Formats: sequence, structure tokens, C-alpha cells
Amino acid sequence: MPPTTAQVRILIYAMGSAGDVHPFVGVGRALQARGHEVFIVTSAFFEDLVRRAGLGFRAMGTVADFERVQGDPHLWHPRKALPSVIKNAVDPSYEMILETAKELHLPGKTLILASSLAWATMTVRELLGIPVISVHLAPSLFVSSYRQPVLHGAPVPQAAPRFMKSIQWWAAGKVVDFHVLPSLNRFRKDHGLAPVRGMLQGWHSPDRVIALFPEWFGPPQPDWPAQTRLTGFPLFDEAGIRELPRELDDFLNDGDPPVIFTPGSAMDRGYQFFEEAVKALQLLGKRGVLLSRFADTIPADLPASIRHFTYAPFSQVLPRAAALVYHGGVGTCAQTLQAGIPHLVQPMAHDQLDTLSRVRDLGVGTGLHPHQFKAKRVALALEKILDDVSVKRRAVEISRNFQPKRWMEETCQLVEEILQE
Repeated sequence: MPPTTAQVRILIYAMGSAGDVHPFVGVGRALQARGHEVFIVTSAFFEDLVRRAGLGFRAMGTVADFERVQGDPHLWHPRKALPSVIKNAVDPSYEMILETAKELHLPGKTLILASSLAWATMTVRELLGIPVISVHLAPSLFVSSYRQPVLHGAPVPQAAPRFMKSIQWWAAGKVVDFHVLPSLNRFRKDHGLAPVRGMLQGWHSPDRVIALFPEWFGPPQPDWPAQTRLTGFPLFDEAGIRELPRELDDFLNDGDPPVIFTPGSAMDRGYQFFEEAVKALQLLGKRGVLLSRFADTIPADLPASIRHFTYAPFSQVLPRAAALVYHGGVGTCAQTLQAGIPHLVQPMAHDQLDTLSRVRDLGVGTGLHPHQFKAKRVALALEKILDDVSVKRRAVEISRNFQPKRWMEETCQLVEEILQE
């Protein structure tokens, strides 16, 4: 007789920066509230956050490991980012993922939720017989010869025939396999398993794939894995765990809605981004907020109309802002969509170019590539989206589509269906 859902231990492997980890903390809290025992397995950098959220914690690597990965200049390069992440973060995770699973495994009563980079969980599934649910935060994780993800360096345009897109993804798969398979298959061989032959589909668990975004943001395509189910954005941003700074609350109340600028929680090389932001705000005569935990990336002697803060829950700030200028992280995009304000995206790497394509599809903003991100162009782009009534109207319309409680309920139900099976 299968265990009841209340008897189940859920291991959530969350790899990446705050934008990657936050959604899994939100899902973990929801599952724990339904009677499950939940452990978040992630970088030691996030231990305090996970424990304050009331969840079990196991570390993959040290804080120093996290900071070393974050400090790699290739992390934000459009072509070098993936090899850098694989070499510095994914490859060292294989044995840690397996060892943690061995420690916490309750035979017949354990389930794994795996983020997109937790590839060793497929090996754990084979070795220990633990069901695995792949959880993807962005549509760019699903290759398709229909509406394809928009990625840096992909030469085949969206309007090209499907056979050309298929050839492109075949070639892309070879490149990914070149970087991934040697290390992954050595790990599998060490544990007596056959080699993996291809990774573009290998990061989707055959048990279930949950896409944490709504259909109107990333419509499922006919060639996505059949076991994929869409729910919606998790939207966890530490609200209720981390307080809004009093000084920021006062600033937001003290004048016109400001423009918020952030290049992402892991961007430690954002000086030029913020320098151009300050100049653009001054050209427009707008108030602004600069968000970064890296104080050395913030220009000195900010005017009184522009303030810097290390962190603030977006759900408490963006509804009081005029627009957000950001890197294109999907979690930040979701918070901006919920707030109903315009977007200006500066995509650098990873899934960020695809996020910009979906912002444009929805009609809620525009973007500038890094080489275009100069004060005059930023000011012109901001002026355009702030003055465009149709962009503002569309942003408000999209915000009315948000149903975070129902989305989280559906996510938990999809997890529990696998438990019951």
C-alpha cells in the first residue's frame, strides 16, 4: 500500500542564484503547509533564508564556492555562460546530490523536485528508485521547432521552416553534450550506470515535468515532453521574512513613483549599468531606486532623487514604481507583470533574451542590449514606455491574469499525484 502524502519526505534541489532558489523556497513552504517534510538542498549561501522560511536545509558547497561561481566574468557572457556554469557549479554537484539523497532517503516515502541544473537527480532516480519531478522556471528550457526559445547565438529565426529549427537544435544538442556528457558519464560509470546519450531532453524527468509559468506567458508547444504540466509563477520574494527597509518605504511615499533599476542579485559587475541609469534618470528628471547587494557597483554621491538599497521584496516595491529596468530574469519578470508596470529589459545571457521576447509578445515593454545601454538610449526607451498608454494598459490587463494561490495549489497537487502513484 503506497504511503499517504503526509508521510512523504520531499527533497528540493535548487541550483543557481537567488532568482533560481526563491521559487523553490516558495514551493517548499506550500508543500510543508500541506503536511510534507521538506528539505531544500542548495548552496550554503542560502542557509539563513531557508531556515528562516522554516524548511529543512542541506548544503551543496560552501559560501566561498558560491561566490567563486558568481565572480566568474564569463557568467554573464552570452556564449561562455553555460560552459562556465557547467564547469564551476554543475559538475561539482553530482556527488553532493547523490550523497544528500542517500542520507535523507526514506525508502518508498521520498520524492525529489529537481531544478533545471540538478542533472545528477536522474542518476539518483536510477540508483535509489526515488521519483523525480523536473521543475523548470522558464519556457527557454524547452527546445521546440514550433515557437522556439530565443537564445543568444541561435542563427535560425522564429519564422524559419520547422526543419531548419530542428537542425539547429540537433547542432545545439551536440554542443551541450560536448560540455556536459564527459563529466556526467564519468560520474554515472563510477556508480555502475550506462552513459547518457543526449542532454537536451535528458534534463526532463520521465516521471513528471512541472513548468512554473502560466500558459499565456509560455504557451506549450506540440513537441514539448508529454509529461509536462504548466501551473504558474511561484512569486516568493522573502516578503514576510525580510522587512521592507523603512528608508525605502519613506522614499516611495515621498514623491512620484520612481523607476527601479536592478541587474540581478548575482551581478557583481553592474557599475556601468548603474552609472548609465543615474544619467538617464537625470536626463528625464525622474526619481529612481537602485537595487544591488554590491555597494561598490553604485556610483558615489547620488542625488537626493536617487537612492540605493541592497534588497527589497519586489511585491512591496514594484506596485509603487513607474517601471522596472532589469536583466530579464524570469522571476523578476513575473513580479513586474504582477505589478502591472512597464518593463525595460537589458538581456545579457542565459534565458534573458527569451524573457525579452515574451515581454515584447505581451506588449508590456521593450529592451536594450548591453552595448546599447547608454544614458540617452535608456532615457528615450523609458520615456517611450512611460508615455505609451497602450503599454500601460496592457501591463494592467496582464496583471489581472495573476492567480498565485490557485497556481501554487495546482503545483502542490501535481506533486502529490506522483506521491499517490
